Amino acid sequence: MTDAAVTTPVDPTHPTDPTDPTTPTTPTTPTDPTDPTDPTDPTHPTDLTRLRSRVLGPVLAGDDPRLPAEVATFNLATTHRPAAVVGATCAADISAAVTWAVGRGLPVAVQATGHGAVRPVEDALLVTTSRMHDVHVDPVRRTATVGAGARWAEVIAAAAPHGLAPVSGSSSQVGVVGYCLGGGMGPLSRRYGFGADQVLGVELVTADGAVGWVDEHSRPELFWAVRGGKGNFGIVARMEVALVPVATIYGGAVFFDGSSAREVLHSFRTWAPTLPDRASTSLALLNLPPADHLPSALRGRYVVMLRFAHTGSEAEGRDLLAPMLDAGQVLVDGVAAMPYADADSIHQDPTDPLPIWEKATLLRELPAEAVESILATAGPESGAPLAVVELRLMGGALARQPRVPNAVSGREGAFSLLVLGVLAPETADAVPAAAARVLDGTTRWATGTTVVNWLGDASPVEVARAWRPEVHARLMDVKRQVDPANVFRFGHALGT
Repeated sequence: MTDAAVTTPVDPTHPTDPTDPTTPTTPTTPTDPTDPTDPTDPTHPTDLTRLRSRVLGPVLAGDDPRLPAEVATFNLATTHRPAAVVGATCAADISAAVTWAVGRGLPVAVQATGHGAVRPVEDALLVTTSRMHDVHVDPVRRTATVGAGARWAEVIAAAAPHGLAPVSGSSSQVGVVGYCLGGGMGPLSRRYGFGADQVLGVELVTADGAVGWVDEHSRPELFWAVRGGKGNFGIVARMEVALVPVATIYGGAVFFDGSSAREVLHSFRTWAPTLPDRASTSLALLNLPPADHLPSALRGRYVVMLRFAHTGSEAEGRDLLAPMLDAGQVLVDGVAAMPYADADSIHQDPTDPLPIWEKATLLRELPAEAVESILATAGPESGAPLAVVELRLMGGALARQPRVPNAVSGREGAFSLLVLGVLAPETADAVPAAAARVLDGTTRWATGTTVVNWLGDASPVEVARAWRPEVHARLMDVKRQVDPANVFRFGHALGT
């Protein structure tokens, strides 16, 4: 990927060019006159043919053999069964799809990479945006303008030649837009904040089919809500994000033997809060499979994985990390200076789809009693069928609102606690209960809120509690204004 934008086909009937990364679009509402002779079934071939005539991308009926590949998710526990799919290539495609669906009483969902799929999309129109993965970097302004389907890997590659980096997450395969709409934390976040804090503007398609640029000057209340309120207000066709001057970091992972879990966790709880903002860290209890791709020292073992990333000098990073290297029996030490393009090696997130169940909470503190509770419910002697139990240090820039405030949840947390299980046949039924024991054991120290991106398959009550009550109430006010019919009601839906 170069820093030049990939050209997306332009609909000559549309009044704006959706591929221009610098010029905000003028809101427009395309017309879709109702034909009284139209079939009442929106998936009727005649009706879909009319939709196909209005978009440049593919339109698939629910029974099309190409549909499963088009709507495939990264979380294999979620399988979409939409009434129809539009593979969007530009903002005009999205607008036409939304207008068509609303005219037929269908709700609308969106998917880019499939990493954010938390529950099935059924009896709806699903818009896929994976074809819209153009990236344009402006090294002077230190910004990247990306299409709705772009992954962080594409932005990292385009920014690196200029000595810049995005505030991306632990995996570069995750989509930019979904990550930012839910907040987004990664190796640079304690220094620079959430991914949403870097968003400078979005091209948004709302429930009326209008396409418009939303930023701090244009529809500022909607701009506040979009950054942190997930996909409840429309479909983002294009996003502009700030880049930061980071070319290299000192980071990686240290694996400790599971027998050292107690010593390592207690050392972590006292060491992590002493770190400066330029250092980020997390610690994960892992039940590793006997997989060939793992180092022999780790295969099939229970281990404690310490992740560390530092944007200062290598010498300072080594000094900061040193106390933890004496905390237990080290199996693998993979911390070193690296280009930011190699940051995936810090967390080593899975690259192949899996059926997973996840849930998270925020802790206002991590006392010794909380550590003992986690060890009792998820430690090496617990027998819990959980793949990952992660504690991530928050604070720093994550605790501060950006210059233009937003609706991101989680700023009040000192640590996040994430529990994840693989829904293999032999453990699927036991995973949610085991995760609940871990989370319930830390309730005394929980803030009552959570990071939206880690809600998993959440009930409406759980979604509402992700934010502080006053923030949720404000989000609901914006939702009622821009989507009163609740057209966008999938994923982490606010409701109406």
